[in-house]
Amino acid sequence: MTTISRVFGLLRDVVIAYYFAAGTGSDAFFVAFKIPNYLRRLFAEGGFSQAFVPVLTEYKNLHDEKGVQDLLDHVSGKLALVLFCVTLVGVIAAPLFIMIFAAGFIGDGDKFELSTYMLRITFPYIMFISLTAFAGGILNAYGRFAVPAFTPVLLNISLISCAIWLAPYLDEPVTALAWGVLIAGIIQLLFQIPFLMGLKRMPRPRLRKGHTGVGKILKLLIPTLFAVSISQINLIVDMMMASFLVTGSISWLYYSDRLMEFPLGVFGVALATVILPNLSEKHAQGNTRHFIHMMDWALRWVFLISIPAAIGLMLLAGPILTTIFQHGEFTPYHVVMSAKSLLAYAIGLPGFILIKVLASGYFSRQDTKTPVKVGVVAMFSNIIMNFIFIGPLAHAGLALATSLAAFINAGLLYYFLRKEQVFLPESGWLVFLVRIIFASIVMSALLVFMVPALPLWSEWDLYTRVFQLGSWITAGGMSYFAALWLTGLRQEDMALNVEQAQGEG
Repeated sequence: MTTISRVFGLLRDVVIAYYFAAGTGSDAFFVAFKIPNYLRRLFAEGGFSQAFVPVLTEYKNLHDEKGVQDLLDHVSGKLALVLFCVTLVGVIAAPLFIMIFAAGFIGDGDKFELSTYMLRITFPYIMFISLTAFAGGILNAYGRFAVPAFTPVLLNISLISCAIWLAPYLDEPVTALAWGVLIAGIIQLLFQIPFLMGLKRMPRPRLRKGHTGVGKILKLLIPTLFAVSISQINLIVDMMMASFLVTGSISWLYYSDRLMEFPLGVFGVALATVILPNLSEKHAQGNTRHFIHMMDWALRWVFLISIPAAIGLMLLAGPILTTIFQHGEFTPYHVVMSAKSLLAYAIGLPGFILIKVLASGYFSRQDTKTPVKVGVVAMFSNIIMNFIFIGPLAHAGLALATSLAAFINAGLLYYFLRKEQVFLPESGWLVFLVRIIFASIVMSALLVFMVPALPLWSEWDLYTRVFQLGSWITAGGMSYFAALWLTGLRQEDMALNVEQAQGEG
């Protein structure tokens, strides 16, 4: 379901690139969308879910049905009240948000006014999508992963529809995208309700001071908000600094970030979503051995998938951008500029995915202090590197700083898990990594020496591009897994051996 969502996300970006390319209108929209989207990561599936799911899982194990429903009722009441207040402030203070998050727009009256207008339309999205994520957290805690994973498809459909059919009727066509965001938030929330009712876990909002479960979630939430949003904060810093660069820089960063987010979302987010409630359950049960085994299993999958995905994005950056985005208003120049930042973002892909998995090892144990400390170091590292790289590399330097900061974040998270002996790697890692390195070299050699030069891709028609890109991605993937197979890695080696872990526990 996550894969379906990301495919529709790519289609959405193709449509946006076709109609609006990389200019004043698209820069203004991406800022207006990025701000509530960033807050979504805080209030929705990021910080809130990481604090909410472990507590809900604990309540499922220690309380009866009435106690669980009481928790949901009071959490929904508190969350709805906070979100309404945040939304109200956001709509009123939209110009201030633009001044903070895109200070470079202040000197451009048209861009500033347009982004402010669209932010007032998109800001209520935070309220609807956060309540949607709350509903999704309930479903995930009960093992219902498909519906929350599919829900983002509705956002993509809404944006595509508004770009194609609503935009021609508006004085400023790009504002159709802002209305598409707002419409999507309402639809996504309504979509979840029947499934909550089927689960008999439909919240009935209530407000009461002193509820133990709500207090526990709030205690975990405040540091978690910051810890899980470090990557997003870094991207916001990128956007702030990019607003001072040439027009189009924000859009180039957006398109390259979206392509990097495809494997991150399909694999990284899906993996972290699945293991969090399971790790929380094993921690609540005191099953240390299974906890460690699940962490080890997840980390092996991270390396197995993220390294070839990162290499593939780096080596095929130009062909991918040409095939997906070079239509309509999106020119070869935009491809070249976006490819620079995609290359830089791709370097950090393993780090971004590692953060999501390693952070679950903390949040599942309701430890939020350590990720916060690590996040502070990563954030300041990113800011420092931004100033170092932005001069010689422009927008690509901002992407590179974010990628390197992700590795600092992941490295420190891993270090403290080992130091506290929460995680101890199981045997076989050295051989496993050697296999991945060998397979990656084989795949890289194939792509470097065989893929046609970028100028040819611009000359081909769409069908030829799609065929060529699909063929080389398939060939690269097949060469990678064939090399792994030749070195002795088998599918059963990557299985989650629950019975063995429980037996040893």
